[in-house]
Amino acid sequence: MVSPDEKLVLVVDDESRMVRFVRMNLELEGYQVAEASNGMEALEKVRDELPDLVVLDVMMPEMDGFETLEHLREISTVPVIMLTVKGDEEDRIRGLELGADDYVTKPFSPRELASRIRAVLRRAEMPSPVAKTTIRIDDRLEIDFRQREVIVGGERIR
Repeated sequence: MVSPDEKLVLVVDDESRMVRFVRMNLELEGYQVAEASNGMEALEKVRDELPDLVVLDVMMPEMDGFETLEHLREISTVPVIMLTVKGDEEDRIRGLELGADDYVTKPFSPRELASRIRAVLRRAEMPSPVAKTTIRIDDRLEIDFRQREVIVGGERIR
């Protein structure tokens, strides 16, 4: 289970009132919160503070949330929830295809945002299925991909 008090959420929005509102509600839920007011600052904070999740506004001056997300995906796989007034289908699809994990439109319920954050963090923490590392071809031949070895008649060949 995700323990909020151990999780750092980076909130990126150029509207200070929105940042304060989101911060207050996330802190009430037990999250640690970092803030950025633009895309460049967000990229720096992702590199320096390693947040567990980013809440990213789309409508920002200079570098919008979509461009920020593109640059973010070059350096990190941190989960991202887009938070925006732009709720039309094209914008939602664009955000998701650029690598966002979820998309919430303003106005929104603070409880819903917190629930979505918990859900995204839960998915991010799930272990990925482990692929088989060894394949047996027949009684005499085996390939171990992890060790990069072939085993013939019980003898390892590198």
